[in-house]
Amino acid sequence: MIGIIDYGAGNLRSVYNAFQYLGQNVCVCTKPDELDYVDKIVLPGVGASKDAMQGLRQNGFIEPLLRNIKEGKDFLGICLGLQLLFNRSFEFGSNECLGLLKGEVKLFKPLNELKVPQIGWNTVKFIGAPCPVFKGIKDNSYFYFVHSYYCDNEESKFTLGETEYGIIYTSAIWKENVYAVQFHPERSQKNGLKILTNFGGL
Repeated sequence: MIGIIDYGAGNLRSVYNAFQYLGQNVCVCTKPDELDYVDKIVLPGVGASKDAMQGLRQNGFIEPLLRNIKEGKDFLGICLGLQLLFNRSFEFGSNECLGLLKGEVKLFKPLNELKVPQIGWNTVKFIGAPCPVFKGIKDNSYFYFVHSYYCDNEESKFTLGETEYGIIYTSAIWKENVYAVQFHPERSQKNGLKILTNFGGL
């Protein structure tokens, strides 16, 4: 069973519908203790890190989430769900995040014709060892992005994929049982659905 965390915000429904379309056994977790009864956890996200962390905290999800990850449960973070894994985000001030990865989340600076937020299709270049979640997906494949902030990862050994948008930034990570992507797999057509299928099959 795949459990999607409902902390009061995010693109929960579209992610849920994508897993259902793929025939995956999926549910929405509205209470922290429900995380103990699923096999895999997904943290979706749209919006600001400050609001998301507040929602996770107020609904009691932070301790159970970190504990389940530490115990080895597979985790997938999507968009903001990737950014929240780092130490700190500078979205609307300085906000402490989950601290599972060393690094910070920073605002893109407009450069030449590039606009902020980045909205649309962009490529992901794979680095490091082959990852089971990206099995069957070619290097430099296109995925759909919507974000104004990027992850400045201080632990390059956990960077799985990089994307260029004025700068080269971490767009996918893999740390043991933790997987996360900056783009939206549920909106990335064939390649995105392949990622969700692979995650469900871990």
